[in-house]
Amino acid sequence: MKIFRPICFLVFFSYVQCQTLQRSLLAAALRHINSQNYLQENLRDITSIMVAQFLQKLTYEEVQTIVEELVDLTDKCKILKLHESWSECAHQLMTTFLEHICNNQGKAERQEFSDCCNINNKARLKCFLLYKKDDADDSDAFQIPNPEQICEMDKENQVSVKERYIYEMSRKYPFLYGPTILTMSACYETAIQSCCQEENKTECFQMKLEPIRKYIREISWRHHHLCEIGTKFNHKVAKAVELVLLTKKQPKTNFSEIARLAVYIKNLHQTCCEGDVVACVLGRSQLMNYTCSSQSIPSSKIAPCCALPVPFQGECIINSENDDKPDLPSLPLSRFTEDRFVCKQFSDKQDDFLQEFLYEYSRRHSELAVPVILRVDTVYQNLLAKCCKLENPLECYSHGKEMFQRVIRESHERVKNDCDLHEKLGDAYFHDRLIILYTKKAPQLSAQELVMFTKNMAAAATKCCPLRDEQQFACMEDLAKLTLGALCRRHEAEPINAGVGHCCDDSYAFRKPCFDDLQVDGTYISPPLSCDQVISLKENLCKAQEEEFQTEKQKLLSNLVKQKPYATEMQFQSIIADFAHLVEKCCQAETSEMCFREEGSKLIEKCQSLLGGK
Repeated sequence: MKIFRPICFLVFFSYVQCQTLQRSLLAAALRHINSQNYLQENLRDITSIMVAQFLQKLTYEEVQTIVEELVDLTDKCKILKLHESWSECAHQLMTTFLEHICNNQGKAERQEFSDCCNINNKARLKCFLLYKKDDADDSDAFQIPNPEQICEMDKENQVSVKERYIYEMSRKYPFLYGPTILTMSACYETAIQSCCQEENKTECFQMKLEPIRKYIREISWRHHHLCEIGTKFNHKVAKAVELVLLTKKQPKTNFSEIARLAVYIKNLHQTCCEGDVVACVLGRSQLMNYTCSSQSIPSSKIAPCCALPVPFQGECIINSENDDKPDLPSLPLSRFTEDRFVCKQFSDKQDDFLQEFLYEYSRRHSELAVPVILRVDTVYQNLLAKCCKLENPLECYSHGKEMFQRVIRESHERVKNDCDLHEKLGDAYFHDRLIILYTKKAPQLSAQELVMFTKNMAAAATKCCPLRDEQQFACMEDLAKLTLGALCRRHEAEPINAGVGHCCDDSYAFRKPCFDDLQVDGTYISPPLSCDQVISLKENLCKAQEEEFQTEKQKLLSNLVKQKPYATEMQFQSIIADFAHLVEKCCQAETSEMCFREEGSKLIEKCQSLLGGK
């Protein structure tokens, strides 16, 4: 997983890669992590994350009140239960928190949690989790602050700047893992302190805070995606994802170690996804300690990360590049399609055997994205399930290698076709094409939702398609799993249609090919709308920023497709072009309202001729 890495922890291991932070920033950041007991030192912040992620509607002051009460309860636990360690008391925070909320009916009713409080602890937690609302896909959570105001605030009370940031990040990104929030809050505070010393504070804030903002947005998306895999699919899928990621990152590590770590990390993800921030922070810390205390660190790419202090090790290792591919013989992989005893191994220890195949395939194909490797794995499982029932299974499964290559070739061709189209159409028209396609696949979504989902798909093409072939393929597949994951979470919250449901639920590995092949939803009957309802010609269009105007055009496009899904793209684009020309003309007119009224009738008439044959 290669994603954008923010300057704050890049600076620790590569001044060459990142020259935008001064040397003083390193010293400032080190002040955050020079503690012998990281958990105990940061208990207040950890508790703030937990409370704000569950109780997203509470004000900062209300969250701090609950945090104060919970920290006091933890301190009392240690005093009253001398036989328990401090960390054991801290581990009880989640249960204590849920009880605390349910005993305060005023807050429970305000948060609409009353129904959760009537059930037992395990079911109660699941109930609370259902109320978490991740609006990270809708808007940016934290804008670059006013420099003068934030610097004055920092001068008066340094703690409040960091605590405010933790509060905002936690409630806006309720599935963002606690350790990441702690790390980025340290980055944020350090950047603030550094920029407040600069003459041009605004420029400094933009340069140092924008990468942090972008990183949090994307990593939150990834964390939520991992949580979805854990809840929607069985534990084997979640473990397979971790096994592939680990093997790609550490291809020289032996199978038994990779398999053991994959189970640990899968369970750790579950803990983090359930909102138990204390266990999440401890689990991440223990994993980093184990990784970095090994006699031989498993990858040359993460060795520099291990020289960093907590909590920067974690974000650094997670975002480190895959280790160099080792020189591996073909024999260990060929035995899965050429050995006569394959069916016996498949029958005797199916899970172990398939995991070993996944491991051997992943370490030889680290250039492939996780979903593509999982497609190969699915094809292999289905092949053995069929072949091992035959009289001559070897002759059957010996064709596996060609089948694997076909899966990769077909996946690659889909991405190449998308990128060829993107190059031909350009960013704007490629986005329009996606809006048309996905409005046909999921017309039940609002025009606004369709524009936003396809905007992320179009952004993936803009980012990935200029890359060289191998990187382009992996990049597009990687981002597709995230955008489609967000679409599937929307379906989970409010079902869209049977076709979308099938693609979301049937196979995680084949989700993208399924959506690519999804056709017009023939069951959808659009509410009858006249063209003057679809086309909004109002004076406020003249005040709209360029991005807002593009969104209005694209919403119009989506609404037209809903009304007439079998019309040609040229017909749709003709109306959109006339709409854009009309807005430009009328906004330059002396009285734009009169212009819209007079000239708009022609556009309405043209639109009506398109929809008239409906």
